Amino acid sequence: MTKVKKDFDWDLVEGKGFGGNYTSDQKAQMEAAIEATLNSVTEKEVVKGVVVSKTDREVIINIGFKSDGLVSASEFRDMPDLKAGDEVEVYIENQEDANGQLTLSRKLAKVMSAWTNIEKALEEDTIINGFVKRRTKGGLIVDIFGIEAFLPGSQIDVKPIRDFDIFVGKNMEVKVVKINHTNDNVVVSHKVLIEKDLEAQRQLILNNLDKGQVLEGVIKNMTNFGVFIDLGGVDGLLHITDISWGRINHPQEVLKLDQKIQVVVLDFDENKKRISLGMKQLQAHPWEALVADVEVGSKVKGKIVNVADYGAFLEVLPGVEGLIHVSEMSWSQHLRNPQDFLKVGDEMEAVVLTLDRSERKMSLGIKQLTEDPWNKTDLLSKYAVGTKHKGTVRNLTNFGLFLELEEGIDGLVHVSDLSWTKKIKHPSEFVKVGDSLDVIVIELDADNRRLALGHKQLEENPWDTFESVFTIGSTHKATVISKSDKMATLELPYGIEGLSPLKQLTKADESAAEIGEALDFVVTEFHKDERKIILSHMRTFSGAPVEEVKVEKKKATKTTEKTATATAEKSTMGDIGALSALKEQMEGVEREQAIKKLEKKSKKAE
Repeated sequence: MTKVKKDFDWDLVEGKGFGGNYTSDQKAQMEAAIEATLNSVTEKEVVKGVVVSKTDREVIINIGFKSDGLVSASEFRDMPDLKAGDEVEVYIENQEDANGQLTLSRKLAKVMSAWTNIEKALEEDTIINGFVKRRTKGGLIVDIFGIEAFLPGSQIDVKPIRDFDIFVGKNMEVKVVKINHTNDNVVVSHKVLIEKDLEAQRQLILNNLDKGQVLEGVIKNMTNFGVFIDLGGVDGLLHITDISWGRINHPQEVLKLDQKIQVVVLDFDENKKRISLGMKQLQAHPWEALVADVEVGSKVKGKIVNVADYGAFLEVLPGVEGLIHVSEMSWSQHLRNPQDFLKVGDEMEAVVLTLDRSERKMSLGIKQLTEDPWNKTDLLSKYAVGTKHKGTVRNLTNFGLFLELEEGIDGLVHVSDLSWTKKIKHPSEFVKVGDSLDVIVIELDADNRRLALGHKQLEENPWDTFESVFTIGSTHKATVISKSDKMATLELPYGIEGLSPLKQLTKADESAAEIGEALDFVVTEFHKDERKIILSHMRTFSGAPVEEVKVEKKKATKTTEKTATATAEKSTMGDIGALSALKEQMEGVEREQAIKKLEKKSKKAE
């Protein structure tokens, strides 16, 4: 249809054979008649038009306006059979563009029409037939009325969908559940169509549900604590502890998704619609299958299924377990971590210690598979008094330390038996747990499982030598290392300690010796059995006589006293003088020998 302008100048054609026979009134009437045949259109709206003609590039459409509109042929790809005379919907973009042409769009008409249909479907809650175009993150893209809508994975079905690809390229009925006009997003759901159908079925199942009822269901979801079973519209929980009488770490060890299984109803809550299911309850308890030959003292074989801080559980049969307490894993008296002995999956043999079939409890032991070390025939000879051994420090106490010589054989080393020279207040000053220590057996009591050990006894008692070195009245260099209320502790040569009353620390200038100061000291007392030496610095310059303190000795017998008295009576003054000189000479030689001996030991120690 050609375009007729409203402001056409008829005078231009007058007298030229066109319109020359029409009067002005006739012309006006003709224009009015033509205008009456045309539609009044509004931009930005969807109207219906008729296809006038079609080319490879364009489609000419008449919408009853002054001029026909042109639409790109690409917008009709979904209508390959389009022909002249067909009616289509188009969107009026512009009544008249720069070229005076009517601008139409079928694509925009489809979009506008689609949104109208989508909004109507949401308002009226109608079902729409959509086409699944592709998979996207978290769900599917569904084409409805030419608009791409999002179908979340959780809205595809009432049960979890693990493979979205099976729906791609297929038609699916959906409902519009949400429209976001700001982002032009549409959310649809297929699940709502199923839920309505299942509600009646779910209520029927709940009404007929009863404890002990056996049902068939499909595993729809699996977690580390159990599986959810679809019972036909209602879900139930099968806890991991109710799957098998045996111990399992995860349901997937015995079950798989979409598997059909039979379960029994253990409990249910009508208000919360919670159903607890069981699977192992359909089978007899395995304790009933435990053979009568299993009794206290017998040996059983099994696999470790759990390890705890206090012990491990050995599975003898699926569902029949016995506890191996950590104290029954080794003859050693020192409890250790059960994982030091075994781990989950280990297959081993054990001895039945206790058995209660009614309570379904059993305790086991593995140390009983070996001989008790205290009952070995060679114990008395191996750990005889005086024998030397090496052990590991397992525990420290205020009074000593416990040394493990072998598994199950422990001995006590008293704190006083650690060193001849050092006064050790706590064993931690000498060793630490885990250290190795050489010892000698001091005492053995096999009946009471007691073993007394000593470390210092591996060497000779140096106090036998010190007796000749630190004689009463001898002078030695010493360092003040500490002070208490009444006494000061001195560090003497050869690594021993001595004591000095505080008033005996006074120096010649009447000042007191301080800690860390090294001075000469005179021995005033020597106690071998108590391993104690008393010294004085004042005696080095005061010139006061030193009173000899006799070394503690055993009381002489009457026979010895009489013999000594008789000998003294027979001795002459000359003999006494000669003996006295000889005694002093011998004491000097012994002292020199003792000092040399100590110096050799000190060099070896260095």
